[in-house]
Amino acid sequence: MSPVIAPIASEITTENPTGSLRSSADQTVQKIKQDLRMGREHQEGRINWITTIFMGAFHVGAIAALFFFSWKNLAVAAVMYFLAINVGIGMCYHRLLTHRGYRVNRWLEAFLSGCGTLALEGGPIFWVATHRVHHQNSDHEGDPHTPHDGTWWAHAGWILSGRALHSETALLGRYAPDLTRNPIQVWLSKYHWLPLTIAGVLQAILGAAVAPQGHRVIGAVSMVLWGTFLRTTLGLHATWLVNSATHLFGSRRFETKDDSRNSWWVALLTGGEGWHNNHHAHPVSARHGLTWYEFDINYYGIWLLEKVGLAKKVQIAKFDPLNPKPAGI
Repeated sequence: MSPVIAPIASEITTENPTGSLRSSADQTVQKIKQDLRMGREHQEGRINWITTIFMGAFHVGAIAALFFFSWKNLAVAAVMYFLAINVGIGMCYHRLLTHRGYRVNRWLEAFLSGCGTLALEGGPIFWVATHRVHHQNSDHEGDPHTPHDGTWWAHAGWILSGRALHSETALLGRYAPDLTRNPIQVWLSKYHWLPLTIAGVLQAILGAAVAPQGHRVIGAVSMVLWGTFLRTTLGLHATWLVNSATHLFGSRRFETKDDSRNSWWVALLTGGEGWHNNHHAHPVSARHGLTWYEFDINYYGIWLLEKVGLAKKVQIAKFDPLNPKPAGI
């Protein structure tokens, strides 16, 4: 994409340089807003075939996995799900990178971000920029995945249609400048498919190694079907439910400016991301489950990192249960 700054200098005239500069700045701001409008109204109304084909293939693989059950395959799928959805998406992409609810050193951040790429939800810059746009426009014009544009759109339609922004680092960087200054995050965003591919190869090797003699191929294929295809598909739908279900069903502790709701069953599937109304009221809080009965395993992971000295500046929301208005961190 060509820079939007270049035309500004040519538009400034000597007759009224201040007015021209202001006009050019306004045009630039408007251009940025137009480039990153992500609601259904602003999409191109066509299917993104590359994304759709990959998603379709993973769903077919997930169904095929059901014919090759084994406890070993289930264990690998469970471990991979935890690394991708709990550690990668919940703890890292969401609470660390997007909202900076806590801090870790650069190399631990890189490892956690690598776990996030295992979820097949794009690189860190794409994910963070999209989610920041969601918070800026939540359930209003420009929200990438509001149910106001349709339940299916909020769940998966938004990712299957319109523009593919994964490679537009400069454009997305306007909403994630902190990540674009980090070469590791830029590299992971460009090659976000690589960790998942390497994990699949390792699963094939492990599956063949633990399979009985004469069943090496079946062992390799079945473990990849469970550890990559089925696990990834379930993780995608769990994450998408945060976009759709938690803006439609559940309770509201806080009167936010959007339709966010707390959903216990989405929280169980995602390790705590289902306490979505809590999160929208206190987006910087590293803890989403604000009471003892609100299960939040992702926060427990952050708590553990803090206890062993690997996480610092952990932000926790504070509120009065009798008057639950957003009260800051």
